[in-house]
Amino acid sequence: MTRMESARYGEIGPGVLSRLTAAVYRYLVLGVFLAVSGLPTVVFWSLLSPQPANAVLFVAALAPVAPALSAALYAQRAWAAEPDLKPAKPLVRGLRLNTRDTLAWWIPMLALNAVLAVNILFADAVPGGELLRPVCAVLMAAAAVWSGHLLVVSSFFSFRFRDVLRVAAAEFFLSWKATLGILALLVVATATVLLSSEALLLLLGWVFCAWLWAAVRPVVADVTERFTVRD
Repeated sequence: MTRMESARYGEIGPGVLSRLTAAVYRYLVLGVFLAVSGLPTVVFWSLLSPQPANAVLFVAALAPVAPALSAALYAQRAWAAEPDLKPAKPLVRGLRLNTRDTLAWWIPMLALNAVLAVNILFADAVPGGELLRPVCAVLMAAAAVWSGHLLVVSSFFSFRFRDVLRVAAAEFFLSWKATLGILALLVVATATVLLSSEALLLLLGWVFCAWLWAAVRPVVADVTERFTVRD
């Protein structure tokens, strides 16, 4: 093995079994990280009765989700760039670096979705509610997919806040395959919760994050190509 190969593989080694074992270990750590990060949300949801009046609280409980997903994306790219046997380090680093920027758009997005959820649930109480409900449902789905692009931009790039919004909106259409991938992931995640439980989604969080990273890697490349200046 050359010096370059030794530097590339670090503590892991070039063998297939070594790399496979390291990958399993990384995603085991990721699964534990996501379970711990998402536990407050699941516990809070379990304490709420499933009534329309609690819709805002259900949405507000999602506050820890975006920072955790941002750290997961950050770590997965770091693992690919510098494979080693310390997978928790990039997770913690991603959480530390990205939480503030992520919450800057995530909190307003949660507020928007809370309003849309209330409109959907109480549409029958206002005139024209039969039209309001599908419009709000479409807007909620679009906001969720846009959030996926916002997550990518705020996790890997240091743009001004308004530019984060603009770049993510542009990528919504430019990276349409990634948009469809994010939408499919949201559909599967929602179906998992509705047909099973939030706990199952929490246990499978690492699978959804791996899928998310696979879907949005082209977005990272496209944003780098279109919106950054190379040295």
